[in-house]
Amino acid sequence: MYVLLTIIIGYLFGCLHGSQIVGKLKQINFKKNGSKNAGATNTVLLLGWKYGFFVAFVDVFKAIISFLFIAVILHKYNVAFEIQIILLYINALFVVIGHNFPLTMNFKGGKGTASFLGFLLCLDWKFTVVAFALFLMVALITKYFVFGTFMAYIAFVFYTASQFGRAPLLIALLFLMLFLLRHIENFKRITNKEEMKISTMFRREVS
Repeated sequence: MYVLLTIIIGYLFGCLHGSQIVGKLKQINFKKNGSKNAGATNTVLLLGWKYGFFVAFVDVFKAIISFLFIAVILHKYNVAFEIQIILLYINALFVVIGHNFPLTMNFKGGKGTASFLGFLLCLDWKFTVVAFALFLMVALITKYFVFGTFMAYIAFVFYTASQFGRAPLLIALLFLMLFLLRHIENFKRITNKEEMKISTMFRREVS
């Protein structure tokens, strides 16, 4: 029962898309414009930082709210800590799945990075600071956000292995596999030298 509840709540929260809200407001389909991704980065490219921050805010906080909602339920019913961790990992995974494959957008959503960040903030804010620093360092060195994000996911896998054991580690590996699945096109564009670099993104003027 707890597993099913955790999955359903996670997926439904994941389907609440910041880009869909902005898209309806501004009459723009993010899946057909810019980088064709329903996320904060493409929103910045098409509409500017103000709308990009709003999309990121929604996508981060839906994961936080889902996490806290499940945490309160599990605490109320005195579920063992080890089981709580597993269920919270499952909840976060399905928030990301809901974000990436939302029922409200014909299963064509974003890539889940902002929602992943929301989960990390709830799980351990100190680790989140370390992961963000690693993301920033690698992204600036390589000049691509996707490499920085990849290293943050790798750090998350090692963090999970050291802190929580086998079952959460398996879920963390599913997070990593989902990240790789959703970013295959990014890596292909990097190989073909077609991916937008960080410097290009910041120089680009958005009307």
